[in-house]
Amino acid sequence: MKLPEAKAQFIQAWGLLGAQWGVNRTMAQIHALLLIAPEPLSAEEIMEALDISRGNANMNVRELMNWGIVEKVLVPGERKEFFIAEKDIWKAGTAIARERKKRELDPILKVLLQLNKVEGDQKDKHVKAFRETIQNIQKFAHQTDAALNAFIKSEEHWFYSTLLKVIR
Repeated sequence: MKLPEAKAQFIQAWGLLGAQWGVNRTMAQIHALLLIAPEPLSAEEIMEALDISRGNANMNVRELMNWGIVEKVLVPGERKEFFIAEKDIWKAGTAIARERKKRELDPILKVLLQLNKVEGDQKDKHVKAFRETIQNIQKFAHQTDAALNAFIKSEEHWFYSTLLKVIR
């Protein structure tokens, strides 16, 4: 496989993976393009490479910057804005996990806390079933939260050595 075909395939695959994770496909494709770019790219280069509009490129680059996995850089002698992706995949992965936790898990933990305080006769089978279900989901969500926090705060070597111990 030639490099241009491999790049296109990687960008497509990363976009599909992002879509499966609930991330905008174009946002994931821009991230992939910036990941494999050897130097910073301008919005125009991103637009051309992915055949997307300026608005689409700008909106998704800004969102990637909000996620902490892309940053704007200055290129001496250039007036355009240029962008680079975090190349350390461990740092990018933990940034993505942190952002998804903030957007997805943290809000549901708040809702579960409120739902756990449902009023009603504790002997009523409907109240009892509801509370048990909410408590089980809440327990699972808290364990997931703890695991994500450990992953986000961990160093790459610690994570892999711990994972190997668990597997053995």
